Amino acid sequence: MSYHDVKRRLDAGEIIVLDGGTGTELQRRGAQMDPSAWCGPASLNNSELLTQVHLDYINAGADVITANTFASSRLMLTPAGYADQVKEINEIAVEAALRARDLASSSLPGRKIAVAGSLSHMVPVSVGTAKVDQDRLPSNEELAHAFGELADILKNSGVDHIMLEMMYEPNRVPIALNAALATGLPVWFGLSARRATDGRVISFDQHQEIQLGEITKLIPKTGVDVAGVMHTGAELISDSLAAIRKNFAGPLSTYPDSGFFEMPDWKFVDVISPDRLETFYAEWFSCGAQVVGGCCGLTVDHIHAATRAVNTRNR
Repeated sequence: MSYHDVKRRLDAGEIIVLDGGTGTELQRRGAQMDPSAWCGPASLNNSELLTQVHLDYINAGADVITANTFASSRLMLTPAGYADQVKEINEIAVEAALRARDLASSSLPGRKIAVAGSLSHMVPVSVGTAKVDQDRLPSNEELAHAFGELADILKNSGVDHIMLEMMYEPNRVPIALNAALATGLPVWFGLSARRATDGRVISFDQHQEIQLGEITKLIPKTGVDVAGVMHTGAELISDSLAAIRKNFAGPLSTYPDSGFFEMPDWKFVDVISPDRLETFYAEWFSCGAQVVGGCCGLTVDHIHAATRAVNTRNR
């Protein structure tokens, strides 16, 4: 399996390149975002485009591509009218990524590309904002069912490992983590951070100030292969990595976002340049990062920058 090669390289101290934003790249290339569920339903009618996005990231140097399943749990799809298509939407998303890997194998012999399934704890967001709709918060039972269902679909569809993405809310994190671990697949853990009004780096939660340590302590000492920071501004990542390192001894990951979200669209405003991001990658290597890539708003050009940074480090 491709993941075995990724794990071997991580154990050897090598750097792994991750892909860039998937949902936002679909939007940038013309796919329609759903007003209730954001990028999840886009997989239905954009399978070929999604495969091309994945293939472009592989050609830019990505060793790991991530299926477009971040916003595809039942919690997001049901309010958008897709309750009967949860399995179909997620299977299509994984199939698009697997197809890209197969297409790349003929032109890139020897490359071992892993396909990750994204599992976030995203819940309904108020239109025109990036804030959770507090009137539509699911119960813990609904959370457990939705995350468990998605994790099982990802496993049965053939992903190599599960990426827990944008972990920031201390009640939902353990529920998502348990669902991922229950599959028996390898698990990576990605938290998200923001800056408080007093300058501290804290959890991304928009409704309350949560110490980042409240999230990092939820990362288990064993059972998670990689832990890191994602969907977070580049300038906050080094401090966030330091907080993670206090609780986690394994490989660290970094994949920032750039721009901002207003449901249902990503705003490509003041997006960091690839050259600027390349200097951050060099900084994060010194912090122990072994997985580098990009999240929302970052493109194929940014993954080229990640590949250049890795090549420079290896000289």
